[in-house]
Amino acid sequence: MGALLCWAAAVLILVVTVREGFQVRRLRREGLRTQGVVVDNVRTSDGDGGPMWVPVIAFTDQHGYRVEFSPKVRGSGMGLATGRQVPVVYFAHNPQDARVLMRRHMQGTVWFGLFGGLAFLGAAVWISLS
Repeated sequence: MGALLCWAAAVLILVVTVREGFQVRRLRREGLRTQGVVVDNVRTSDGDGGPMWVPVIAFTDQHGYRVEFSPKVRGSGMGLATGRQVPVVYFAHNPQDARVLMRRHMQGTVWFGLFGGLAFLGAAVWISLS
């Protein structure tokens, strides 16, 4: 039963990761690029009880509206200082789903998902062979 659960988790994580990879690729090719400014760092809980700071980035979309978002990738080394200008990419039809156009922010979710999916896959194989 444990092997089946690990296989299912691995497949689910890898499917979501592949979808995210295609989304990142499409954003790089078709997304609108602009500059954003880190306007705040919001304190959140990281699940272990400790605080985590998540940047809030503001930019103006192609219609002149101010848009604020927080990056999807969070954790150690992903912080951005308040007042810093950062490159932003977004789809014209959905500016709320913007991304910071930096390698660690664009590819972070893909790499973490890939490693997570492979870890579950390895655990499933290990359980199956035991």
